[in-house]
Amino acid sequence: MSLKIACIQLDIAFGHPEENKKRVRTEIEKVMLQQPDIIVLPELWSTGYDLTRLDAIADEDGSDTKAFISELSRLYNVHIVAGSIAKKTDTGVTNTMYVVNRHGEIVSEYSKLHLFKLMDEHLYLQPGETEGLFTLENTLCAGVICYDIRFPEWLRVHTTKGAEIVFVVAEWPLPRLNHWRVLLQARAIENQCYVIACNRAGKDPNNIFAGHSMVIDPWGEIITEADENPCSIVAQIDLDKVKQVRKQIPIFADRRPERYTN
Repeated sequence: MSLKIACIQLDIAFGHPEENKKRVRTEIEKVMLQQPDIIVLPELWSTGYDLTRLDAIADEDGSDTKAFISELSRLYNVHIVAGSIAKKTDTGVTNTMYVVNRHGEIVSEYSKLHLFKLMDEHLYLQPGETEGLFTLENTLCAGVICYDIRFPEWLRVHTTKGAEIVFVVAEWPLPRLNHWRVLLQARAIENQCYVIACNRAGKDPNNIFAGHSMVIDPWGEIITEADENPCSIVAQIDLDKVKQVRKQIPIFADRRPERYTN
């Protein structure tokens, strides 16, 4: 089975949710000319890293985001891995990914497990507690957020359960671009899965972001990759390749988890 995937590498308006909703709507309308099956957005696309104002601008219970993304998925008959947004709850703010199917139904909600202290996330956000597994087009997928990719054991939790696609959404800074590229390829190789990585473009008051969204196959080969500028990339993936690679080098059958320690 093949799927066409689009990543929207957005330049995010710092701290302006309504402006960012306009940008997302415009970019989805444009990329739908290529008729993707799945559209992916970047991390914290509605606010950017305006962390000090999250109490004022975070989405209460994610309600506005869910309604907005569900409307777009139904309008265009497309699945949307809706990056992540700042979700306001009674116990704090989380960095939360929603996945919506083409019928506008929420099929997954995952909040970032690993908070990135270097960008002060731990001061303003609460960590998630759940896995990121979900199913689209009868395919088991996983969603993770940015810093999560530095924890290979976390991605392995999902692929040992059968995930064939890992979606990564991020606001990854330019100075660590090489880490972004190497880590994503490594996660694809070691998990023998497709990695669909959507980063943001542009800059905010504190950071310049790397862009370089990419689609990587189960051998770790880059199918397509953006540059640092705002853009969308589209790639066709063949899910039969996951099964072929896993059969050729059966790493999941050869694992010895009883010997692994923390």
